[in-house]
Amino acid sequence: MRSYRHNVRENLLLALDTLRTHKFRSFLTVLGVLIGTTTVILVASLIQGLNQQMSQVAEGFGTRTIFIYKLPPFTFNPTREERLRKPLSYEDAQALKAECPDVEDVGVTLFNWQPPAPPFVTAKYKGQEIVDARFFGNTPNNFAITNADLDDGRLFTDIDNLHRRDVADIGAEIKKRFFQNEDPIGKTIEADGHNFVVIGTIARRKEFLGDTGTDSQIYVPYLTFKKYYPNVKDNFIDALAVPGRMDQALEEVKGTLRLRRHVKPVDPDSFAVSTADSIVQQFNQIISTVALVMIVLSSIGLLVGGIGVMNIMLVSVTERTREIGVRKAIGARRSDITWQFLLEAMTLTGAGGVIGIAIGWLFSFTIRSIFPSMPTTVPVWSIVAGFVVAVSVGLFFGMWPAVKASRLDPIVALRYE
Repeated sequence: MRSYRHNVRENLLLALDTLRTHKFRSFLTVLGVLIGTTTVILVASLIQGLNQQMSQVAEGFGTRTIFIYKLPPFTFNPTREERLRKPLSYEDAQALKAECPDVEDVGVTLFNWQPPAPPFVTAKYKGQEIVDARFFGNTPNNFAITNADLDDGRLFTDIDNLHRRDVADIGAEIKKRFFQNEDPIGKTIEADGHNFVVIGTIARRKEFLGDTGTDSQIYVPYLTFKKYYPNVKDNFIDALAVPGRMDQALEEVKGTLRLRRHVKPVDPDSFAVSTADSIVQQFNQIISTVALVMIVLSSIGLLVGGIGVMNIMLVSVTERTREIGVRKAIGARRSDITWQFLLEAMTLTGAGGVIGIAIGWLFSFTIRSIFPSMPTTVPVWSIVAGFVVAVSVGLFFGMWPAVKASRLDPIVALRYE
């Protein structure tokens, strides 16, 4: 065992000496490995950060909340069937509340949005204008269902809703842009041409990639919104599951809506139901496609780097033929020669991997520093995987040169000039 360790240490020192002797050639040789490893680290850090941020955003709306829409989230190109679906109604929400024992509460949100136009309205206050505000009519209980926290003032109530009062609760971004130097409570703002008195402000939510959309919202009572937009029919429905009964609540919601919408047993749902977990899973499916493309690109870099390592090792075998002959003449075994060149190749690619990991971490840190809204977190597994893959490239592509060196005839090798 001691002799084996001594041989490994000796071969490793020889490999490092070769790297020092041919610095520039070694750098060019492992450039592909370096780029491939850097890509792996950078992509892994972005994916890890995005997943964490998306999870925080989704969970911020409640882990017991069931979101019910006409179209699924992240639907960018709806099918004909999806386009022809009838909207969800206020009566659908009331039926869920009455017929689903594992649903604790149900809220409804009304909005005036006709895709593909953006879901924005213009909001105004004292000559200031916001063109990307979002305007909704909510049932009062929807704040509690979606974990909206009050920052100042009060939330509108069932009385406000019943009397169709022109009052509004505004998001943190609206408050920031309209009321930096004054108290918004009691002030009148204009939203999509209608005036509302601000009675409360909503605390800022977790943001995804700096998107302040969830904080750029103006909420008015559901029936107030209906008063100004009597022909609007598109509703979001938010249902709150009884603690520990999420799966049962989901089944009840789907069953009730299928019956109300007359969906045949063999047909798919004519609506979409999701939770915080399912939204995160859908997002992961989208981001995984991007990750796959980047992994393929990094694999190409590793392949090119591996071929470069093999070529340079073959050149090294030719340059050191006499050295191999001398080593064999004084008692070196074929395995000693094989491991000498394998360790050299693995050291070469391993060094490229370490440099690639360092550069990838530096890029990740730089991105996070310059763009705070862009989350980057380098996971430990990506560092380990990057180094192992880099060393494995050296092992695989260094095998042929190492075996070729070990098979040289010592007599022929000693005569080589």
